[in-house]
Amino acid sequence: MDFSKFKWTREPESYKINGDVVEIVTKPHTDLWQRTYYHFRNDNAPVFQMETEEKYFSFVVKTQFDDSHHRFDQCGIVMYLDSENWLKGSIEYENEEYQHLGSVVTNQGYSDWATTVIDASVKSMWYRFSRREDDYCIECSTDGKVFNQMRVCHMHKGAGKIKFGIYACSPEDSSFKAVFSDMQITECKWKAHDGQKPDED
Repeated sequence: MDFSKFKWTREPESYKINGDVVEIVTKPHTDLWQRTYYHFRNDNAPVFQMETEEKYFSFVVKTQFDDSHHRFDQCGIVMYLDSENWLKGSIEYENEEYQHLGSVVTNQGYSDWATTVIDASVKSMWYRFSRREDDYCIECSTDGKVFNQMRVCHMHKGAGKIKFGIYACSPEDSSFKAVFSDMQITECKWKAHDGQKPDED
């Protein structure tokens, strides 16, 4: 991966780029969330992204978070367009028993959160982010080979040039090291739907 194409949105105080590996040490009280349910707005998580106008592609990354230990500690993939339009996929630590594997999609200033519970012993996860024009798919994998769908969504501002990459944050009073590796951009692995034909405009 050519990291010279990547730029920081809110550069973290502590990070390291070594070959194909990026390490981010999170700061306490960093997060991405907009309004829904909690009625607060958090927009201070570090994001490391590249730009593209390519309409069809997939981006894969492996995340490791052995140090994750406090509620809501998280790291994963992101497409951050602006403070009110973005998506992310990650595992959020909850307690010593379980975590939340999930995704957040934020359109026009309102976030949602779709999750499933997984065991707290999981400390590594692969993600695949795929684009088909202004529609997107997030998948996860425990081995980097077999991916399972987490989310299909539409982004209202996701049609033209976009930014995508990685993020890590600790919404509460915590800090941990997130490690990102094995990043690659490929042809779109999210194939066109082979069932019902699209409606004609």
